[in-house]
Amino acid sequence: MAGATGNIYCGLHEFTDMAFLLHLLRPGDLFVDVGANIGSYTILASAVCGARSIAIEPDPGTVQSLKRNIDANRIGDRVTIIEAAVGAAAGTERFTIGQDTTNRVTADTSFETREVAVRVLDEILAKEDPVLIKMDVEGYEPQVFAGASDTLMKTSLVAVITETVDPTIRSVMEKHGFVSAAYMPFERSIVSHGSSGNSASSPNTLFVRLDQINARLKTAAYRQVAGVAV
Repeated sequence: MAGATGNIYCGLHEFTDMAFLLHLLRPGDLFVDVGANIGSYTILASAVCGARSIAIEPDPGTVQSLKRNIDANRIGDRVTIIEAAVGAAAGTERFTIGQDTTNRVTADTSFETREVAVRVLDEILAKEDPVLIKMDVEGYEPQVFAGASDTLMKTSLVAVITETVDPTIRSVMEKHGFVSAAYMPFERSIVSHGSSGNSASSPNTLFVRLDQINARLKTAAYRQVAGVAV
């Protein structure tokens, strides 16, 4: 429950990226939460913004917590849960047990693991039009991107938040018209990083299609976070 605890004590435990989500999404948009854990991002997307969400999480115990969180926030009609990992090809992988928010796909036999299903993002989203995708899969992001070439071509997709970035991922994103950027929530502004790394204020990297998001960000409703209007 590390992520949930962070929200309790900090308002939003990944403030910059979560504020970006709150300002970007609108009712009826589709948010895709790859590595949803207990659903911190999904709750913001569907309970606060009114967007639809596809929440993808492979750990059975965590999925039960995710379902309870969705039920508690009364957004079951807006959220589709997929109990699987996401990778380059459909199949199965070994997934760690008992590592809280850092459970992950691994070949390390020193960890206790279970077998989980693996699906491909292009297959999951073949008939969908996502606006925002968040990926937090503890280093497995290259495999997720390898199975997302069709998804990245969708014109509906204006932003991707990802925890891990390597040169191949960066090249693929640039090829599809995305730039690395930092978001400043209080100013509602985007600063392009070009080919630089993560923002100092975020553990993740934000990729955006700049020409498609500025109006959304500027006109979003204000949200109260820990008593402060954002």
